[in-house]
Amino acid sequence: MEQREQAATGRTGKLNSQMLGKLVVIAVLMFGFGYALVPLYKKICEITGVNVVTQKDASAQGNTQIDKTRTITVEFDANAQGPWRFRPTIASMQVHPGEMAQVVYEVVNTQARSIDAQAIPSYAPQQAAAHFKKVECFCFQQQTLAPNQAKQMPVVFYIDPALPKDVKTITLSYTFFEVGGSGKKAI
Repeated sequence: MEQREQAATGRTGKLNSQMLGKLVVIAVLMFGFGYALVPLYKKICEITGVNVVTQKDASAQGNTQIDKTRTITVEFDANAQGPWRFRPTIASMQVHPGEMAQVVYEVVNTQARSIDAQAIPSYAPQQAAAHFKKVECFCFQQQTLAPNQAKQMPVVFYIDPALPKDVKTITLSYTFFEVGGSGKKAI
């Protein structure tokens, strides 16, 4: 009987050692997977195009040629179609085609209520519209302004070097409309 108990104890010890080995292997594999997860995630996002930040950076990096031989004057304009003050913080700037630039528009809600609004851009001359590339713009989405809120809104852009040589000045104009509104309907 004692021999049976020793044999059973030996078998149990052997099974315990095998289980411990398996658990160590699993723990090492889990650590390796966790360690490789970040680069793996980045690669999957890059391949599938899911990572929006990488896409924006790629479009900005694709614009590496700046035409230093030309200077374009970009004029900024704002039209307010609602209960607010809306204006660019500067009237114009000089840029080289291909060069990143930024302008800031400022809006102030003069009402004691929240307002949803959207900016609609327009360009002059019309042929410049295809060459005015916005990387970041408040016009990409609807804006919500709290009562009496002032907001600074950037526009990051570059002028495509393929802009016709005879275009020396571009006007970027925004009209800021109330969305939804106060119950008044346009006819």
